[in-house]
Amino acid sequence: MIKRFSNALIPQKLTLLLLFLLLIATHDCVSAAFIRKLNVQELVNKSNGFNVNFTTISAINAEEPQHPNDSLNQEIVILANQVAYNLDGPKTAMIKHRRALPGILKFELLDAATQKPVFSGKLGKAEQVADWDLENWYSPVDFTAFHQPGVYKIQLIVQDKKYQSYNFKIGVQAIGKIGIPAMVNFFNHQRANSKEELAADKQIRLFGSDQTVNLQGGWCDASGDISKYFSHLAYTNYMLPQQIPMVDWSMINTVEQVPDLLGEMNIKAKLEEEALYGADYIMRSLSPEGYFYMTVFSYFDKDPNARRVVGLLADSKTTSDYQCAYREGGGVAIAALARISKWNKDGAFSSAQYLAAAERAFSHLQKFSTLYADDGKDNIIDDYCALMAATELWMATGKTVYGDQARKRSVNLKNRLAPEGYFIANDANRPFWHAADAGLPVIALARYLDIEKEQLHRKMALQTIKTALDYNLKVTHQVINPFGYARQHFLYRGKVKDGFFIPHENESGWWWQGEDARLGSLAAAAIVGGRLVYPDKGPLGVKPELAIYASKLVSWILGSNPYNMCMLYGYGHNNVPYMSSMYGHGSGKGGISNGITGKDGKEDGSGIDFKVEDHGNEWRWSEQWIPHTSWFLQAVTAMSANPDY
Repeated sequence: MIKRFSNALIPQKLTLLLLFLLLIATHDCVSAAFIRKLNVQELVNKSNGFNVNFTTISAINAEEPQHPNDSLNQEIVILANQVAYNLDGPKTAMIKHRRALPGILKFELLDAATQKPVFSGKLGKAEQVADWDLENWYSPVDFTAFHQPGVYKIQLIVQDKKYQSYNFKIGVQAIGKIGIPAMVNFFNHQRANSKEELAADKQIRLFGSDQTVNLQGGWCDASGDISKYFSHLAYTNYMLPQQIPMVDWSMINTVEQVPDLLGEMNIKAKLEEEALYGADYIMRSLSPEGYFYMTVFSYFDKDPNARRVVGLLADSKTTSDYQCAYREGGGVAIAALARISKWNKDGAFSSAQYLAAAERAFSHLQKFSTLYADDGKDNIIDDYCALMAATELWMATGKTVYGDQARKRSVNLKNRLAPEGYFIANDANRPFWHAADAGLPVIALARYLDIEKEQLHRKMALQTIKTALDYNLKVTHQVINPFGYARQHFLYRGKVKDGFFIPHENESGWWWQGEDARLGSLAAAAIVGGRLVYPDKGPLGVKPELAIYASKLVSWILGSNPYNMCMLYGYGHNNVPYMSSMYGHGSGKGGISNGITGKDGKEDGSGIDFKVEDHGNEWRWSEQWIPHTSWFLQAVTAMSANPDY
């Protein structure tokens, strides 16, 4: 927002502005990171016209880091979830230190308002993560046993010097109560609804043709990319993420899983409206032939008329291969339409039209999906995407043809399990690893089990989920891993390896980035799948190992990570810098940034890295991406839902 004042009113307006910012800074739902973006001297210097752009001005708060990484320039740093912990769930943080700490130290939990201790405990064993660095030690903090709502901070006293974390909330469904409204607002912000986009997309040309189609609507892919994708990386065959259709399915899922919580927060109608908006875009993306158009690409060109419907290769090379296979967004698009059709609510299209379109698209892809796939054959991504499509159609129609196809795909997933417990992505030896959708096979199977009643098929699907979750826990804890970061196996230069982060040398030739979507998907899978195969009366309705696993992944995203960075933009204390984009788009409050990666330059993904500046390549870490937010929504929804036993 830009404000313009006359020169005569500058002192008065500046005083009022600073008072206003001080008031905002005391509000518990507004990020101090936003306040730090204001530079007083810059305001004074702009007396001629007095322009204040709240999204581009920089920091002044002397008590907060001037740079996102400045908080790490201490001997001891307390790395906590900077937003919220659920009252009854696992609650952990980490002490990062460069030297051995003296004796057996105790931490204290302080009431943030009174600064008085309310809980104390011993630090856990200090450990180093050899794969990351040998300069820092990490000592865990566990205050799971504390059960009092409020706002708190962690304090550690070492040789009479006090070290404190940032404030955070503890409360009933606290993560959901803060996170879900934030993400709903973010997706509304991501709508491709500028006048430039609406005008261009109403008659957008198909690549290599003069034919035009109406593809108005949908969500911009990222804070730095206003293109719209059902999926991308199709040419890699094994790395494709599910994008706009998965966002929509996630919204529908949240509406159905936590309706009471949404009602309590008075956002249920808003989320339903956003989901219907997404379904309408999916409808417009369905071609007369029965396939979905994959990508509306901007070419990063300021001219909106440069936009085209395309297939996308590396280096922004475009083709006419824009027909979605199951794995290229088609399967999840069908699933979203079929699922939302059961609401009996109309958007721009009717619920009957949503269902009819889903059935027509499924029939088409049953015949042509492998023709549209780049290598001409199904792999694991086709299996779990087609499983989602068949499952939702089975639920919406009751037709056995969809049940038969769902069972077939469920069996396919079972048969893809390697003896080590991970899935095989192809028909040979490539482990399934995924930077965004690693938990989606389990989520798809869990959804299938919501309708499957036949005991043999239930038993097989449950065993597949159990094997996958057992593997996730095992590979994560095979090495020293104090943060509980989700590890995986991958194929690197012909050999199967395991590691923390995805390999930078992969089928794409260039694409690697922070993996917050992967973490969100695995957290959701641990809870949703865990409630089926490892139910427990404890927190989150799953056995403690899975509850801790999921909670640590969520806390990593919210700030309990080696870089002390909260990836939920506009919340917590340390956020990535603002990223601008065309037509008024850019970073949105409530969106999730890419996150932390393996070391830049390490092709196998080893080491650890996070950069807020990198000569234009900082997008790998700081850019918001709708799959990250979509999967975080699913994880938070799972944490907020009440298990039913």
